[in-house]
Amino acid sequence: MVTGRFLIVNADDLGMSEAVNRGIARAHTCGIVTSASLMVLRPAAEEAVEYARRHREMSLGLHLDLEEWECRDGRWQPVYVRVPPDDAARLEEELDHQLAAFRRLVGTDPTHIDSHQHVHRSEPLRGLTLERAQELRIPLRGCDPSVAYCGDFYGQTRTGLAFPQGIALQRLLDILATLPAGVTELGCHPGEAGSESGDYSTEREAEITVLCDPRVLGALEQEDISLCSFHDAPLAAVESGVA
Repeated sequence: MVTGRFLIVNADDLGMSEAVNRGIARAHTCGIVTSASLMVLRPAAEEAVEYARRHREMSLGLHLDLEEWECRDGRWQPVYVRVPPDDAARLEEELDHQLAAFRRLVGTDPTHIDSHQHVHRSEPLRGLTLERAQELRIPLRGCDPSVAYCGDFYGQTRTGLAFPQGIALQRLLDILATLPAGVTELGCHPGEAGSESGDYSTEREAEITVLCDPRVLGALEQEDISLCSFHDAPLAAVESGVA
């Protein structure tokens, strides 16, 4: 059993664009980001890997990229769907394709797995991805009891409306103040603003400001929370149970 409080701050969407890469780099070198998840099919993936090679203290996971949705006029509409979400055979093929692409780009296995817009939470992809994570003995977000996931630092509502208080400094300080014992992964989405950053563009820039605020480091010290990555988190052997 892990005693104390440990925090992995994981930036999703690495490789999405050069603007997102720059923002994640700023939040890592000047802020509290300790880990990132790579979108291997996006145009800026190779640039992202070059940064990761220069900063090996930052753990690097696979951000499965299967579909993206956006809310238009109050209704969620697909931007793209690479594979039908109910086609288990094609999902498994695409999962293995992106895992192989990660290994080719990075030269190692990922330290963790998650997915764009959390599509791995639904079956049959959940079971398929959990099987791969267990084979690699790495955590799958939300499915490993040794790492709690916190997605409370986010700047939009469930219907895609701006929610600036969700990524305000006080929001992050409140999350830290109530962080449970053990290892927690805090998800975030920093990036430089711009059209290539998607519909979350303004929020990405706001996240950088908060993640790099020196008051956050002060709060971590005051709360006796240890920053870590998936490399050095005090994880017990990755369990095969379902959280």
